[in-house]
Amino acid sequence: MDQLWSENGRVTPVTHLSVGPVVITQIKTKEKDGYDAFQVGYDSSIKKVSKPIAGHLKKSGEKLFRIFKEFKSSDTNAHAVGDTIDVSVFKVGDTLKITGEEKGRGFQGVVKRHGFHGGPKTHGQKNRLRAPGSLGATAPQRVLKGKKMAGRTGNETVTLRRVPVIAVDAEKGILTVKGAVPGNARKLVFIQTM
Repeated sequence: MDQLWSENGRVTPVTHLSVGPVVITQIKTKEKDGYDAFQVGYDSSIKKVSKPIAGHLKKSGEKLFRIFKEFKSSDTNAHAVGDTIDVSVFKVGDTLKITGEEKGRGFQGVVKRHGFHGGPKTHGQKNRLRAPGSLGATAPQRVLKGKKMAGRTGNETVTLRRVPVIAVDAEKGILTVKGAVPGNARKLVFIQTM
């Protein structure tokens, strides 16, 4: 993350994303597949793939890809298999949908995981400040499903919507968006216009 200063002294928190070029590997149509979408391949650093994937990639050229992602789009006629899409498709002022996997935080208690307030520090309580409290009524002699309790936190897919584009650097392949994006540095995120 970074911050940009405007002329009137306001600070805007931004994130710089390295947007690599992706190649369209397959186009799905409503007549053939039941919905309109296109599949893209990213990260051609791989040297060997399985035979089914190699056969799938014959139409898009002889490049091999490590990551595939499908994006639903109603405008599938604008692209062809083998076309390259880079950061220049985005413009300043566009709103994006960014999907990524958030940081893993391990096993956490209910205060951090669900935002519980905890018990009072005084009035006869000693070590129950961050405890969950009651787990339910007397009648069903079990803990009901879906009860908010301590457990593993993070490592979940998060989607941000309406994220504005602040700047585009087509030469370096850098896209600058407002605010934070899910995941840590060098984590893969999926970007599409809304």
